[in-house]
Amino acid sequence: MFFEFRGRRITVNMPSRALLEEEVRARLKAGHGFALATVNLDHLVKMTKSAAFLSAYQAQDLVVADGRPIVWLSRLARRPVELMPGSDMVLPLCRLAAEAGVPVVLAGSTEEALQDAEAALAAAVPGLEVAWIHAPSGRFDPEGEEADRILHRLDETGPCLCFLALGAPKQELFAQRGRKLAPGAGFASVGAGLDFLGGHQKRAPAWVRAIAMEWLWRALFSPARLLPRYGRCLAILPGQVLRARRIRAR
Repeated sequence: MFFEFRGRRITVNMPSRALLEEEVRARLKAGHGFALATVNLDHLVKMTKSAAFLSAYQAQDLVVADGRPIVWLSRLARRPVELMPGSDMVLPLCRLAAEAGVPVVLAGSTEEALQDAEAALAAAVPGLEVAWIHAPSGRFDPEGEEADRILHRLDETGPCLCFLALGAPKQELFAQRGRKLAPGAGFASVGAGLDFLGGHQKRAPAWVRAIAMEWLWRALFSPARLLPRYGRCLAILPGQVLRARRIRAR
């Protein structure tokens, strides 16, 4: 499944969890870095408005579907992909890192949330090494000096898996730079995944997610922030449906 913006294409190139885990396992064992992004409708909205964010997405090595609308569009286009939210990928990726003997780094969120996420990971994934954690201070700039220091330390750490909980577009822009400045690191942009893991944000119950209503659950808890976002997502959906039908017709 792919999406086009001004002649530039974003492809969901990891259509299943099995393929993603196979690719990540191979890269971790070989000490090869990567950048993993989880595309959703909000990201598509941002790409229509930001050439920098679009370029950052094109620089990602691995892209999965985060959000049921992406999955539904892929089915409409007859290029089906599996649902793989970033929040659901933290533990599986950590298990792969532990299997390969590769340490992980947690970056983003807050110091307290990262410490709690580290404790949760230690309990859930035997043998996992958390090399270090870093909670950005103030307004984090993926092009700024603080980002440079993090990337320098990642490069010194060597092959590792770095989870980014910085929010879009900061985490994807940071990963884009990281592929050049810390080529041995794997970057996984997981949004609120570490906050969920450490209990600092409450995720919708499994039954709510099963009926595709997690968006409503989240909106009820944060309407001022999320209702405008969901409105923008809804606005681009008809155009994406038409594009998916065109792909299907090909």
